[in-house]
Amino acid sequence: MRRLLRVLVLSLASLAAQAEPIAPVSLTELAQRSDLVAVAQVRDTDYRTRREIPVSGSAYLRPLITYKGDDAVDIFEIYEKGLHERACYFPNPTVFEEGRRYLVFLVRDPDDPERYRAHPEGCALDVLVDRDNRYALRYPADGIRLSDDLERLAIPMDFADRYAIVADEDLLPQRRDLLLARTAIGAYGEDRWIFLLGIPLHEARRLIDPAALADRVNSK
Repeated sequence: MRRLLRVLVLSLASLAAQAEPIAPVSLTELAQRSDLVAVAQVRDTDYRTRREIPVSGSAYLRPLITYKGDDAVDIFEIYEKGLHERACYFPNPTVFEEGRRYLVFLVRDPDDPERYRAHPEGCALDVLVDRDNRYALRYPADGIRLSDDLERLAIPMDFADRYAIVADEDLLPQRRDLLLARTAIGAYGEDRWIFLLGIPLHEARRLIDPAALADRVNSK
């Protein structure tokens, strides 16, 4: 899974440098345009790859908290095709690993209403678990191009999540230097780093106008 993640990071970074810029969007606008907003965990993926890079296929996620959409489903499918800056591909956990968690914003696939697709601005923000077993958005929250001022909400956090730890080889040098300058990561053993900042999920949730979540099927 780490090799796939590294290849994805390098490939998408290269595409980002070449792509036309996408205007940032607020969490409220993104939620308003979404059919599903949820904290979810990756269970499995089924991707067609080319040179070890996903080029099409589906990821299967288990909803943990549903803010908008059908909260009666046990698993939902996210389909992606092509490779572009905000491509919605996920690392696949091995049989020995717990899947990564994300806050996802998705729309129904017009070609298959049983599955979902990403927005042009992106589809997912990394969610980590702290020592008190609470969810938080990893900061910087860079999975979606957002206009919200998230920096003011970011606080030091003691993460207990294995996905808060990243190998040095999995970070582009420019990104590593930027994260260090913002005190967003710290050394964690040899050639590894750990994320130090997060946004409590309930604080991020307050950025979303309740009206943007009004179409959910059931309530929790």
